[in-house]
Amino acid sequence: MEPTAADQANQPQSRIRPLDAFERRVLGVLIEKAKTTPDQYPLSLNGLVTGCNQKSNRDPAMTLDEEQVMRAVRGLRECGAMAEVFGSGKIPRYRHLAYEWLGVEKEELAIMGELLLRGEQTEGDLRGRASRMDPIPDLETLRSHLDKLAGRGLVIWLSPPGRGRMLTHGLLPPEKLEKVRAGLGVSAGASAVGGAAEVDDQETDAGHACGSDAGGMSARIVDLERQVAELRERLQALEGLVGGA
Repeated sequence: MEPTAADQANQPQSRIRPLDAFERRVLGVLIEKAKTTPDQYPLSLNGLVTGCNQKSNRDPAMTLDEEQVMRAVRGLRECGAMAEVFGSGKIPRYRHLAYEWLGVEKEELAIMGELLLRGEQTEGDLRGRASRMDPIPDLETLRSHLDKLAGRGLVIWLSPPGRGRMLTHGLLPPEKLEKVRAGLGVSAGASAVGGAAEVDDQETDAGHACGSDAGGMSARIVDLERQVAELRERLQALEGLVGGA
């Protein structure tokens, strides 16, 4: 949904900044629900809390209360990423202003929304997940969007090009980004931002061998994490079917 003139008049000046965990979840939920359930959007506070605590399509799972969600809402409103609206009712509802805040198109916003909801993931996983919001037909199309986002610092590459390449969004606080990199066994210098990581020409043969071993280990870890994530998704889907039976 496009913002109304009243929304634009009342919103603070937009400024992109890192988001904390609750803000990332709230903004991700608003982006998701605007695209997947537009008839229920904008969201009430209760709907926003429910979306934040949803078990499917979330990583990690959270249990936020109204106070925690409202704290995130206030922060996002202050930086111009979302707005409070009333419409025809008296109950306040909440909508994102992420198109303007981030300066992105609809497919790019679907990508950012999915990264906000799940964090770091592979290109292949991201394409399938973001396509539930807006169709992304193939990896080539996805990569064209990612290149644009990475060029503006909205996407961070966590591993070199290749199968299972990992990435995340650029709205993480620096300390959180370092934890993500450490968890994947990569450093800021080793992860490529929009391109392949370069290898120092003066490395010794021993250094090359060590780097190769480490790279192979990281790739295996990434693959295992991907498999665990897929199994978790399948389990959540089965739980949903059982619960709805």
